[in-house]
Amino acid sequence: MARRPTIIDVAKQAGVSKSTVSLVLRNSPSVREETRAQVRQAMADLGYVYNRAAATMRMANAGLIGLVINELRNPFFAEFATALQMALAEKGYAAVIANAGEDAGVQHQVVGSLIEHGVSAFILCPAYGETTATFDAIARAGVPAMQMLRQVDDRLEQFPFMAPDYHAGARMAARHLVEQGARKVAFVGGLEGRAVTQEREAGYRDEMQRAGLAPIVVTGDSTRAFGRASAAQLQRTQPDVDAVLCFNDLVALGMLAGFSQQGRRVGEDILVCGFDDIEEAAQSHPALSSVHCDIASIGGLAAQTVVRWLETGEQPAPSTRTPVGLSRRQSSGGAATGAG
Repeated sequence: MARRPTIIDVAKQAGVSKSTVSLVLRNSPSVREETRAQVRQAMADLGYVYNRAAATMRMANAGLIGLVINELRNPFFAEFATALQMALAEKGYAAVIANAGEDAGVQHQVVGSLIEHGVSAFILCPAYGETTATFDAIARAGVPAMQMLRQVDDRLEQFPFMAPDYHAGARMAARHLVEQGARKVAFVGGLEGRAVTQEREAGYRDEMQRAGLAPIVVTGDSTRAFGRASAAQLQRTQPDVDAVLCFNDLVALGMLAGFSQQGRRVGEDILVCGFDDIEEAAQSHPALSSVHCDIASIGGLAAQTVVRWLETGEQPAPSTRTPVGLSRRQSSGGAATGAG
């Protein structure tokens, strides 16, 4: 017996998302007439029959977005999840937030569970590791999915990517440190081989080359503990380093404590700049300069993009980079200013 066509088959035939087909079946006014006709023609061509009883059971989860975060204990990702959840709520969508704990296996498990519960779309800040099977499962289910802040899957036409312009941010911060008079600027933090580390390090290296300065790179964990330990290491091995651009704010906050322990005055004897501009950066002592990624705005843009994808079938651009700024504060030797 031939298999009955499914809503996923209709979506593929019509060249739209599964959620768009669902909206057509529910006679949603948000779908353009051209798209509606395209979907109905695909249904006719395939002989698809709408099972209204089954659809009624699924309606309880309509408008539910699966938000999978790599590590909610990291303030940057926690702030992003909060901003995104609030932005989705403003558009009438609820978010189910799952923490992967930087474990690709846990991520695969929660994604599978959310697919079973009928989420309308995914927004993933993915954990690193073996993730192909996870994205294959999302593809089979026909659920729209965006990669946020980190890219782990190269199928950008199917799983579009959105993140701040990391390269530009690192270059901006490095130039600021040089303009403050630094001549031995180190880049500290970020695990080697990961795309985010490579982008931020590349921006730093480009600026060092422009300024005619030799790069000093110390890669490693993106944690306070690593930052604190690296301050002591630099004091032992590179005592003439006069500025540090950190992979993220956690490393930078650790370095504030580490340099203080070494007897060096941050903002005077040595300049420090972080990356991400989490809320704590402005409250540290001294206040931490940082690349401002505007998490609230990127959360709002991600929500807007996914909702448009669901409601109109408009596919997002394969890759979107959002603008960054620089919050100049005491740690880099200047008076506090806003991002710019």
